[in-house]
Amino acid sequence: MQTIYEAAGGEEGLRRLADAWHRRVLADAVVSHAFSHGYHPQHTERLAAYWAEALGGPAAYSAQYGDETSVVRIHSGNGPHEDMDQRAIVCFDQALEDAGLAGDERLRCALHDYFAWATTTAMARYPRSPEDVPDGLPIPQWSWHGLVSSRATDDKEK
Repeated sequence: MQTIYEAAGGEEGLRRLADAWHRRVLADAVVSHAFSHGYHPQHTERLAAYWAEALGGPAAYSAQYGDETSVVRIHSGNGPHEDMDQRAIVCFDQALEDAGLAGDERLRCALHDYFAWATTTAMARYPRSPEDVPDGLPIPQWSWHGLVSSRATDDKEK
């Protein structure tokens, strides 16, 4: 069975999506605040690699940039921000259109569900402090059926 990564057009498709999402959030009055401190010059390439790994593609993000712990720590310690999260999801849904990935309803739903889960759960799990994030978390895997249960992830988060 084809992975979400493959259905989204692989590296090229996810790079288009990351570029479109990044443009959308920078233009949003609320979500752009998250980038007001600056961001890595290769943010979109890294984001696309992270999404690729999470969605069934190669483990390039883990090999080159870090694990889930490093990603979650960047997003932690900012308190609750539900409005920003919801607006980021809206930007993502619009970016699916921009990147040409909204035509296949099954793919659109899988990508939306992944991003909504990652935004409101994985990246929002430690609002108090980045130091609360456990070491060694693996990048969660997402399939057509949702989050792929990972014993290693489950054990580390207990």
